[in-house]
Amino acid sequence: MLYHHFPGGKTELAVAAINDVVDRMLRGLDVLLASTPDPIEATRRWMAGATARLQDSGFESGCPLATVALESTADDPALRAALNQAFARMRDRIALALEQAGEPADRARGVAALIVAAYEGGLLQARVAQSIEPISQATQALLSLLADRFSGANR
Repeated sequence: MLYHHFPGGKTELAVAAINDVVDRMLRGLDVLLASTPDPIEATRRWMAGATARLQDSGFESGCPLATVALESTADDPALRAALNQAFARMRDRIALALEQAGEPADRARGVAALIVAAYEGGLLQARVAQSIEPISQATQALLSLLADRFSGANR
């Protein structure tokens, strides 16, 4: 029955799951950005939500995209392409919010990549450490950098 909906087998199912996860993440991010147009505060809230979900799961549930990415191999080109697209969509959505806050497009893309890297890396390190300290440190450092960037004329 399952393969009727996913004739490409488990790879097609995994790609569909990746797309579903990123769609849900982006819907949540859109809601957050709509209610919090300040990119520093939006980033703080996004990271705090991820930290709380990880802690509430007993440090078992990090970002599902990272989990799949770490398990993928060169023999999974469709899976890696879907993951690449998922991370790109996250970066693009954050970059758009930064541009709307006055950041030039090139810089917004770089800052968005930094935010996603801190999010993913912080969650991974916190999960392994069984402590929120790594993601909390990454969040604080990131927010400090963003505050320096978005102070004055950009705010």
